[in-house]
Amino acid sequence: MKTLDRHIAWNAFVLPILILLVWQGLAIRAHTPLFPGPWQIMLSIGRLYPQIVGQLGHTLLRAFIGFLVAAALMVPLGILLGRLKLLGQVLEPAIDMLATLPPPAVVPIVMLFAGTGDGAKIVIICYAAAVPLLMNTFEASKTVHPAANLVARALHLTRLEAMWHIDLPAALPMIATGVRLAVSSALLVSVTSEMLLATNGIGVFIQRQQENFQIAGGLAGIAFISLAGLIINSLVFQFEKRWLFWHYRNLDTNSKG
Repeated sequence: MKTLDRHIAWNAFVLPILILLVWQGLAIRAHTPLFPGPWQIMLSIGRLYPQIVGQLGHTLLRAFIGFLVAAALMVPLGILLGRLKLLGQVLEPAIDMLATLPPPAVVPIVMLFAGTGDGAKIVIICYAAAVPLLMNTFEASKTVHPAANLVARALHLTRLEAMWHIDLPAALPMIATGVRLAVSSALLVSVTSEMLLATNGIGVFIQRQQENFQIAGGLAGIAFISLAGLIINSLVFQFEKRWLFWHYRNLDTNSKG
């Protein structure tokens, strides 16, 4: 087993190196600034590093605020819709419709009410993060085991107390999945919204680089936002494993059994 794991790890290390070498070879052969290789991108990172980091900070701040607003609103709403069955059934078609609506499509509507400033971009990011959070929380809350509701009645819990002490803990694993999806959506839409509305941020940086045919600089910005997304997703997953340790312990027990 250890030999297999070592072999997989070795392949995971060798394959990216091989791709980069082939890419660099093709770039040398093409010999054009429109097709830069990894070495040219590294040079651009070294030259533009302070500017990229500054613009990335604007992007991450907007994504963080939009995600927090979405989480604060959608998690309680999802639990409420799961608890109030009739209301959930009435609103479920509208939620499904919103899930198919791409965030850039709401940009013109947001511009009418929020302008083109930071508020508009945060609204669009909030919308992108809200959909997976609401859908996962709603689905988890409405499928709570009936025995849990019997326990709530036996303990004479109010509806609000049942939502807090029963529905929320039962829905946490699916909410955590929604959080990971929402974080990815927030990062993606923050870059997209900046290209459409903003005057700063990594999205604007990438767009300006490409408009000036500085392809290596644009790819350097893409590399930074990709690395930031990878780090953030890894941190969220590690936090989830520690926060929901009981859930993962049960999964390990069931898999071994």
